[in-house]
Amino acid sequence: ADGYYQYGMIECVYSTSDYSDMVYLQSYSFNKVVDVQFNSTVGKFVGLTEFGVKQAEYFNKDQALLQQAKAQVDTFCRPNAQILDSAVRDKA
Repeated sequence: ADGYYQYGMIECVYSTSDYSDMVYLQSYSFNKVVDVQFNSTVGKFVGLTEFGVKQAEYFNKDQALLQQAKAQVDTFCRPNAQILDSAVRDKA
């Protein structure tokens, strides 16, 4: 099918049971190419394509957006990981 494919993806990546290494990733893609990504370890949006660099510059100027993204490790990732991990552990 002809057309465009645009999507965003949020990931919480970790490998320790205490979540001390948890990283929040927020990516935006166009036609299956990641243009821009927020990484909580880096603390800002990073452009991965020419267009993504322009998006990152725009996003990084918005302090409220940056603060919200930085907080996602504690407000979104950890609480959900604890719920999901306890559900899995309880089933074992």
